[in-house]
Amino acid sequence: MSLGFFPMDSMKGQGGIQMLLTAEQEAQQIISSAKNLKNTRLKQAKEEAEKDVATYRSHLEAEYQKRIAETGGASGANVQRLEEETDMKIQNLKGSASTVSEDITGMLIKYVTTVKV
Repeated sequence: MSLGFFPMDSMKGQGGIQMLLTAEQEAQQIISSAKNLKNTRLKQAKEEAEKDVATYRSHLEAEYQKRIAETGGASGANVQRLEEETDMKIQNLKGSASTVSEDITGMLIKYVTTVKV
């Protein structure tokens, strides 16, 4: 009687091994699928992050260019204002020099022509 059970136990053992192999293959497929899904999500996240960085960078560049334009324009206005102020000061100095130059010329002539004994 024990001979009859032996082949049956052997069959059960082989069936169990086959089930384990099938389960292992299914597990490998599940793991492979999960890895592929994870890699796809990582690529999507990377692309979205790069897009966000590019958008932020372009926003900062636009602000920078705007500030340059604002200060560049203000700088041009400042240069023009300073040139006008400088020209006015030069004209004032020339006017003062012309009014004082007659007095100075008179003083110089007086000292040169005056003889001290």
